[in-house]
Amino acid sequence: MSSPSEFYNSLPPISKAYGTACLLATTAFQLGLYDVFHIALIYKYVFKYFQVWRLITNFFFLGKFSINFGIRLLMIARYGVQLEKGPFERRTADFLWMMIFCALSLLAFYLPWAMLALDVIFGSPLIPDLLGIIAGHLYYFLTVLHPLATGKVILKTPMWVHKLVARWRIGAPAQPSSRAVAQPDNSTGVAFRGRSYRLNG
Repeated sequence: MSSPSEFYNSLPPISKAYGTACLLATTAFQLGLYDVFHIALIYKYVFKYFQVWRLITNFFFLGKFSINFGIRLLMIARYGVQLEKGPFERRTADFLWMMIFCALSLLAFYLPWAMLALDVIFGSPLIPDLLGIIAGHLYYFLTVLHPLATGKVILKTPMWVHKLVARWRIGAPAQPSSRAVAQPDNSTGVAFRGRSYRLNG
């Protein structure tokens, strides 16, 4: 059985960084190091006073220490890692872009509805989870369903995300989006590829 430190070190980079930031944000709040008002997403302060950090910091606060907080952090550790090691394996830049596009909605297909039910039970606001569900389905449609139907990719991972991942040297090497669609392979096998030569004349 692995130790907590071994488990933490085994986590993929993006999920580990986000989960750590969420835990630190709540811990600092519980210790009274800051007021949650200063990181909350209040558009008046963003556009009138240019407090642009609110567009990012609000995603790191999952609430006070509670059962609901523990469940949300566990979901990040489980389903975020499952995505990063599964569909987004060796696609760190794409995973980071998916998080940005979906406002960090890292939950599995049925999980958002379960979390929505928990919000109803605990009396939490429903709008954030509903927006997360909509963003997740929209991302899936634009990156999977629509390209399969039309052959056109509308939502590509921007090059600045690839460069950011390459600069930080995290996860898999960034792959340009223009090479995302593999060319058909006319060879008879995977192991024998390359130029062919005629033997004996």
